Amino acid sequence: MSADPSVPPAALSGEVSLPEQLADVEQVRSVRTPIRLEYDFIPGAASSGYLNAFADRKILGQRSPVDGAVFVPPRGVDPRHGAATPDYVELPDTGHVGGFCVTRLPIPGRDDLEIPYVSAWIHLDGADIGFLGLVAGIDTSEVRMGMRVRAVWKPDDELGRTAENILYWAPTGEPDIPVTAAGTNAWHAKQAAAGEQG
Repeated sequence: MSADPSVPPAALSGEVSLPEQLADVEQVRSVRTPIRLEYDFIPGAASSGYLNAFADRKILGQRSPVDGAVFVPPRGVDPRHGAATPDYVELPDTGHVGGFCVTRLPIPGRDDLEIPYVSAWIHLDGADIGFLGLVAGIDTSEVRMGMRVRAVWKPDDELGRTAENILYWAPTGEPDIPVTAAGTNAWHAKQAAAGEQG
């Protein structure tokens, strides 16, 4: 089979051939393109209840009718079983740190974050999954899995229907949760304890 005469030989070999007028121009190696995404979030019934409660310094979860697992933030359904979770559970604003990450790079648009900062999975007392939050009020080198924390809320006159009412999570000074029962291990420890009692 012969080569297609309409295709230049350089194209077949993978070589790039520039027009003569571009021969001395430096090739582009990268391009920076500013990107901005704006979107609207329209919460459903479960998320609306959750966000409305924040205006009163309350954190709500929902309990699974299948095995009693408490989800926060609530989504209206137990994603593992597809079962509706119509019942809200009020949770305390205390918990512990599951996994965490020390970030040393700024986030565009978040000049309020002092570098470095800690993002962590916060596991509320009484909840069976964690959610993302900032940990502050402690040196980043002292943050650890199992560390007990409490929410630091905005002043009352600044509260709204938003999870941003919690400025950050600060250490309580209480003894740590054992690592074997912290983070995602907490659910497994709870299930094991329930099995021993049943």
